[in-house]
Order: sequence, then C-alpha cells, then structure tokens
Amino acid sequence: MRMEPNARAPAPEFSRPVQADSIGHEAVQREIEATPEECAALARRLDLEAIGSLRASLRLRRARGGQMVRIEGRMHAEVVQTSVVSLDPVPNTVEEEFAALFAPPELVPEGGLELDLDPYAEDDPEPIENGRIDLGELTAQHLSLALDPYPRLPGEEADEGGEAEGGSAQPEPQTEERRQPFASLARLKDRR
Repeated sequence: MRMEPNARAPAPEFSRPVQADSIGHEAVQREIEATPEECAALARRLDLEAIGSLRASLRLRRARGGQMVRIEGRMHAEVVQTSVVSLDPVPNTVEEEFAALFAPPELVPEGGLELDLDPYAEDDPEPIENGRIDLGELTAQHLSLALDPYPRLPGEEADEGGEAEGGSAQPEPQTEERRQPFASLARLKDRR
C-alpha cells in the first residue's frame, strides 16, 4: 500500500515524546509506563493476546560533541503470547536493556542500512523527527524485538510434522540418506 505524500503515519499506540533540545550533557532520568488502553492497542499491533504492563526506565544525555542524543533504557513488560505448538496462551515476562542514538536528520546517513559485521559497532543514529524523540515508541520497538519468536508452554515441543508432543522428543536415528542429503538426487540422475 502506497501512502499519499501528505498522508500522515498513524500515531503510535504508546507515545511519550520529549523535546530533543531539552536534553543536555548532564544525564536525565525518565520513567514511563503505558496505560491499560495503550497496552491493549500495542498488543493488537504486536499480535499478542495481551500486555499486562509495560514500563521503562530511561537515561537521556547528549553525545558525540552534543550533536546527538544517546538513550539507554531498561524495559519490563508482562505479556501473553500464543503458543506456536498448542495455540494456548503463554504468559511471559520480558526484561530488556537497550540503547539508541538519535541525531538531526542532516547527520543521519542516507541510503538505508549498511551491512556491518562488527557485533560491537554502534548502530547508525535514528533521525530526530520534528525536534522530538518518542520514548514510548522506542520502548515499544524494543519490546517487539525482545519477544520470544516461538513461544511455548513448559513441556511443549513440536515434532517434524509440527504436531504437539509432551516431554522430550527422542532424536531420529541418522540414516545414510539423511547424512548425505544429495544421495537421493544422485540416484535419480543415474536413472536417466
């Protein structure tokens, strides 16, 4: 779906904007918490059964000679996901530390993301939009990244057919054909 040039993106479900100019070189601490209504709206966006609570403790300060803003945070959320095995509700506690760097748009590299194989390298800065940084949306994005991609209830496992099993699955013995996956293709080629 293509957006019209003048169309606005929908407002974030959990929004806590802060003026970038109000952040100085001395670190400032901010505590934010989503309301029940914001939790319900964010749960719909993230395809969760529910978000019982979402809060974050954030530390904001100027960085890189005062041109950028660095945010370090710790998030806590109580969520209910859906089991990929049984489709039952899976309660989960998400605790995550995160950091982000924001810069005026003219200092943000153009051309999209570059592939950087250094796991310790800092991410490119995000643009400061309209002079503000949305702490709520930043927290929501990091919640999305921290969710278990394959939630399961304790004791649930999936066999190769995707069926639910209780307890631990026994590994299938390795046959010669399973160890050499192209052996069956070679036999088909020889039949020609």
